[in-house]
Amino acid sequence: MTSSALPPNPAVWYDARMTSYKLVMPGDLNHYGFLFGGKMLMWVDEVAWMTVSGDYPGYNFVTVGMSEVTFHKSVHPQSVLRFETTKLRVGRTSVTYHVEVFRRHIESREETSVFTTDITFVRVGRNGEKIPISSAPPPMPSSASRKRGSR
Repeated sequence: MTSSALPPNPAVWYDARMTSYKLVMPGDLNHYGFLFGGKMLMWVDEVAWMTVSGDYPGYNFVTVGMSEVTFHKSVHPQSVLRFETTKLRVGRTSVTYHVEVFRRHIESREETSVFTTDITFVRVGRNGEKIPISSAPPPMPSSASRKRGSR
């Protein structure tokens, strides 16, 4: 059952949005000189995972799927990509984000939407079993214990 309400957890970021950027480099291009689609998918997964991890600190999430993957326009070298990630749904064990990617050539101010998808993550335990999102996250290490461990 999917719920539109966010779980009762005071540690959650309630703005449920994240913006991130990537510069398209020559090593990111396919043999035609455009961004390799697999790179885009990897970056979308990475940015969305950072968002869910920030929204639910201390929880472990894995990607379970992406909805329709739509490449609207090609991406050229020297493009700056802006990733906009917005929370859509929270279920019992899963959370879904909408990701839209915009491109801007490094010498321009004009942005164009180039990619969209919805990506779903599921919360998992140590053995990979699904865990309800509303369950308490593992305790976060205190700053004192982190300092002791860094010696």
